[in-house]
Amino acid sequence: MGEKRPLSLVIGIDVGTTSTKAGAYTADGAAICTAAIESRLLRRPGGGVEQDPRELLDSVYAAIPACLQAGGLRGDDVVALALTGQMAGVMGIDADWRPVTPYDSWLDTRCSPQLRWLAAEHGDAVMQRTGCPPMVNHAPKMLWWRDEHPADYERIAAFVMPAVYVAGAITGLTAADAFIDHTYLHFTGLADARTGTWSPELIGALGLDAAKLPAILTPEAEIGRLSRPAARRSGLRAGTIVAAGLGDTAAGAFGAGIVRSGQLLDTAGTAAVLIGSVEGFHPDPGRGLIGMRGVQPGQWLPLNYVGGGGMRVPWLSALLDGDGGQAALRDLLDDAARVAAGADGLLFLPHLDGRIVPPAPAMRGGWLGLQPSHGRGHLARSILESIAFEYATYLRSMRRLHPDVDFTDARVIGGGARSALWNAIKADVLGVSYERVAAEETATRGAALVAAVAGGLLADAAEVAAQVPVGERVEPDPARHESYAPIVDRYAHVIDLLAEHPELMSNPSERHLVA
Repeated sequence: MGEKRPLSLVIGIDVGTTSTKAGAYTADGAAICTAAIESRLLRRPGGGVEQDPRELLDSVYAAIPACLQAGGLRGDDVVALALTGQMAGVMGIDADWRPVTPYDSWLDTRCSPQLRWLAAEHGDAVMQRTGCPPMVNHAPKMLWWRDEHPADYERIAAFVMPAVYVAGAITGLTAADAFIDHTYLHFTGLADARTGTWSPELIGALGLDAAKLPAILTPEAEIGRLSRPAARRSGLRAGTIVAAGLGDTAAGAFGAGIVRSGQLLDTAGTAAVLIGSVEGFHPDPGRGLIGMRGVQPGQWLPLNYVGGGGMRVPWLSALLDGDGGQAALRDLLDDAARVAAGADGLLFLPHLDGRIVPPAPAMRGGWLGLQPSHGRGHLARSILESIAFEYATYLRSMRRLHPDVDFTDARVIGGGARSALWNAIKADVLGVSYERVAAEETATRGAALVAAVAGGLLADAAEVAAQVPVGERVEPDPARHESYAPIVDRYAHVIDLLAEHPELMSNPSERHLVA
């Protein structure tokens, strides 16, 4: 037998919050194998949440060979790779690409004073320029490092995200080569998202150093080649092409085949996220949506999410049954399925940790309309419905901003996508068909397809992305959709009322969050 012929594969790597995942794919988007390595969150006083950049780099060096081994692959089989990862946090590097700061996680809230100042003084300008209202993301975090750790701030040559840090470390970049791809720009608080450039007006208003901001690239741009030391640690071939990559939300949408205007994506994970796909940048003056650039030229992804929304039913199951195991969770969902649409008037408010957009950090959750006749099934169904009601308010905002776009179908990914009941509720409330994406790792798939373009294996990644395998499809019931409409109105009214009077639902010990 002759020598085994190398394959033309690509790898996508997702540097996530709790794990790093690597997936190997063919150029036509078919998954070969995946591997995951757990990550560590470091809790600090005052709301601090950090990760060690070197540990994140080590997790990538562990995930790649684990993936190759799982698929029986060789390093020579891989033509290119791209990284995706957490979007709203930042870290600082010095001129030689060494970490100056830990990764200041998107979960870290120590920049709250800077955020309140930014929202009060420049909130409208940030919204109009970036497409995202002020929130816990890059700009307030940079301000926090400047204000609280000025010596470290001075040492920072560039601010980057975890996936970018890893990409630079494995290719031997210096801070002069620092980059950010355009899918992150809405989270910077400093960019003109429409033009894909940095905004001198915002940078000047915030008093930040423009020299510390990286170059803006497209996701498929080649940023370097895998160094020999990185090749030895990863098991890949030295000289393997490395693309700029993209943020994890954009990668997940692309990997799930969200490539044409009018599509919706429900990410039913730890966070409950609804994303639309449109053409054209339309910032939301009501601050009800975040506007993110997509992978394709001219594609924009309006979105919003409930932090921890996917964990509400498991939380209830653990409260009611103690162990919170899968059997108890299935029993609770069976009880919810026996309850009629509308949960007999019971309404749940899912913002247990505050609302993301429009920002309302003091908002809390709870049930409204609770009666003695309500049982555990009503509690569970009201939680499932609350996420659908929240999504309905997002969809209303999308239709208001994009009246010419026909939003008719949604794809769903994440652990919650396995619940046929939840998919049916969302389809009925939103009035759109729901289709489950069969691919388990859409973020690594999206990154891998970007790598395929960088490696010259694909000319049109969008066409391949759209061919993602899908499972069962649920059509909305017109009668239930009509019956849900006034309940969505009620839900939206209650949420707006709480936003106007946050003290009604805030803990007295958290009154500092009421702004």
